[in-house]
Amino acid sequence: MKIALVAMLFAASALAQTPSSAPLAACGPDQVIFNVSPGGSQQTPAQPEPGKATVYFIQDNGPMGNTLHSTLRIGLDGAWVGAYQQNSYLSVSVVPGEHHVCANVQPGFSIEQPVALAHFTAEPGGIYYFRTLFLAEITTQYPTAPHLDIHPLDSDEGKYLIASYPLSVATAKK
Repeated sequence: MKIALVAMLFAASALAQTPSSAPLAACGPDQVIFNVSPGGSQQTPAQPEPGKATVYFIQDNGPMGNTLHSTLRIGLDGAWVGAYQQNSYLSVSVVPGEHHVCANVQPGFSIEQPVALAHFTAEPGGIYYFRTLFLAEITTQYPTAPHLDIHPLDSDEGKYLIASYPLSVATAKK
């Protein structure tokens, strides 16, 4: 009896040390790569489809931009829903309920593929805004590790950024 108890404790300890991939379940498959192009001029947020919510993802590297113009993929509940590049946005329609978001630098970036994660609960008719910010300064003198961040935005700031940046159109490479 004692041996079985000790064995169970060791097994539980080993399982606790095994890294879980559950947080990355919000991302899509690694092999999906997007071509990204500008999709037009700035817009104002549209009303969601009846019974659904709309989520806007905005890549905002500021007026000076970033030294790297990487493509960021956006995953929602385990599937890639689109991608964008510097100072642009994309939108998706979602059903009400809890959703898990993943922002990831598309493969091909030479150092590492940073990931940022978030979650939210969508209400019917709701409009949600998330900003991604990718910082990576590659210099020979003071290299810094790339950092990717995603966080919700106030609706006023989200509307302002959408009016300032172009829509991004992403198509998966075949």
